[in-house]
Amino acid sequence: MLSFAEENYLKTIFQLSSNGKDTVSTNELAESMQNKPASASDMIKKLAAKELLEHVKYRGVHITETGKKEALKIIRKHRLWEVFLVEKLHFNWDEVDEVAEQLEHIKSPLLVERLDHFLGNPQYDPHGDPIPNAKGEYNLKPKLPLTELAVGSKATIVAVKDSSPLFLQYLDKIGAHIQSSLLLLDRIDYDGSVQIRINGGRELFISRDAAENLLVTEDEQEV
Repeated sequence: MLSFAEENYLKTIFQLSSNGKDTVSTNELAESMQNKPASASDMIKKLAAKELLEHVKYRGVHITETGKKEALKIIRKHRLWEVFLVEKLHFNWDEVDEVAEQLEHIKSPLLVERLDHFLGNPQYDPHGDPIPNAKGEYNLKPKLPLTELAVGSKATIVAVKDSSPLFLQYLDKIGAHIQSSLLLLDRIDYDGSVQIRINGGRELFISRDAAENLLVTEDEQEV
């Protein structure tokens, strides 16, 4: 059994190592957890003692296969609860992360499996992130940042890189959501901002930062 704090650390290490990294440094982990390096070091020792992590000298920590399985269980619960909160309790997508952070620590495997069945075995959460199944398997959509889309291309928004409430509220204001279609009309060389048409209607400019955090799949069909 893992404590609340151990689960949070393990999930964070998994997410950091999923970005193409084999190891995660203590300082990087402490920064992500908004904690002191000494506290992160203590937690690393606890997780390593449970064979969930391996310490790589001078490089940081490496999550073990057992650690990955445990982290995916936590992520599965978190994302299923996000679907439940949005689809069944009508939370906005910018409101669910904090609540799901609390619900993900419920220990009952039976509850999780019944929740999954009740929701129709969803594959993606409200932010477009894949939901692992009971075996820890999940599907990854082919996607790229809007900044990498060619001018004149049509695409569908499939996920967001930044799921912070401020960014999601911004997307609500401009009418950009998961499964929204868009056409990239122009890219401004000066600042990297882009002009888009959303759902065949509204045209607007968005910043390079916003475009970098919108993940899309290209659609070659004409608008």
